[in-house]
Amino acid sequence: MSGIGGFLRGFRHAARGVGLAARDRNLRVMLAAAALVVVLAFAYEVSSGAWAALLVCIGVVLGAEVVNTAIECLADRVQPEQEPAIRDVKDLAAGAVLVLSVTAAVVGVVVLWPYVVG
Repeated sequence: MSGIGGFLRGFRHAARGVGLAARDRNLRVMLAAAALVVVLAFAYEVSSGAWAALLVCIGVVLGAEVVNTAIECLADRVQPEQEPAIRDVKDLAAGAVLVLSVTAAVVGVVVLWPYVVG
């Protein structure tokens, strides 16, 4: 089936994927941090540009964590035993999430700091 039915089915599968990823502890921690940022942004009535920066960072970090979770699940399925190459792939994916998370945290501080102290 193509057309709108196939399009909507794709969204259903994607939503299922987000639900599966939400079982991951790391993603739940990131969702809590994102909620805190959103609450602060509402409380301090940040500008639309600040909102855009914060939301892009939130989306990129959460998306990266979902991809990281998918890579870890696939790697564990393909090679359940300890394997240096699989470990490296999983560490690289986690490293990407770390880089993005630290960058997002810095953006959050840069954007919110003037509102908090001003």
